[in-house]
Amino acid sequence: MTYVVVALLGLVGAGLISVLWATEPGLPVRTRAALAVLVTVGLGWTTFGTWAVTRRTPLFARDRVIAAWLALGAWTVFAVGALVVAPTTPGWLITVALLLGATAVANLGVALRTRAGLRRRRAELDRASRQGHQ
Repeated sequence: MTYVVVALLGLVGAGLISVLWATEPGLPVRTRAALAVLVTVGLGWTTFGTWAVTRRTPLFARDRVIAAWLALGAWTVFAVGALVVAPTTPGWLITVALLLGATAVANLGVALRTRAGLRRRRAELDRASRQGHQ
């Protein structure tokens, strides 16, 4: 159910931002670019949620790794874009952005370790199963 919610929220977010974008024709270029990035991020989460729901095989934490990369990618685009758009960003906002980036990196590390552990355990069980059949 969580991935269904992720997919729907990504779609709703992208849709609402698209409607805002379409109904405001006189927006500055930077604002249009920011809205395009937000729509892309929303559609990325929609695609991810749909992919995770439609898998018929065990994911072995692959979904967590993909979600962590997606989050890190979205944060990177946000951070670079914010520096380009507003190079004189207040210190508190830089601190918040760095904390979010650190969280994304930490989540990726946890996801990669979890997946590696599950894959090792699967290999051990496969070996034990093959030895038991001999």
